[in-house]
Amino acid sequence: MQGHPVSESRVILSHLMLPQDANPAGNVHGGVIMKYIDNAAGVVSVRHSRTNCVTASIDRLDFFKPMFIGELLTLKASLNMVGSTSMEIGVRVEGENLLTGEKKHVASAYLTFVALYGEDAKVKQLPPIIAETADDRRRNEEARYRKAHRLEEKKRMLARQEKIGL
Repeated sequence: MQGHPVSESRVILSHLMLPQDANPAGNVHGGVIMKYIDNAAGVVSVRHSRTNCVTASIDRLDFFKPMFIGELLTLKASLNMVGSTSMEIGVRVEGENLLTGEKKHVASAYLTFVALYGEDAKVKQLPPIIAETADDRRRNEEARYRKAHRLEEKKRMLARQEKIGL
């Protein structure tokens, strides 16, 4: 199976934050930002696999600064790692005050997606990733580290559940 370069699936999406996105104080809801994060990562996953994909997990989501009504939310999403049936996508969320031009790092997240095919939605084998830059290679290495820790934690959780009879 032929691989795809990271640059072919990378996306940048922007959304103006409006009153329906926020609480009465003008702060954008974290859930609104989470939805946009999932959407951006989903676009990357479909671009890489060229098939329907679903979110398997959100490994990490950290909020750093608040967003407010009237600010521009920009999501930069990129493929970090591809396994045989799953892929990790990193999303950086930035905010911009359109009146002052001031930008801020709002949040970062790592999501795992799987590609599905057919009417019975079977997991699909994924094309490999082609890391083009030193940054792509660094993010791939870091993603492999996170995947190993995710799998180890899952193993521990299943063992605890088995021990208590769940």
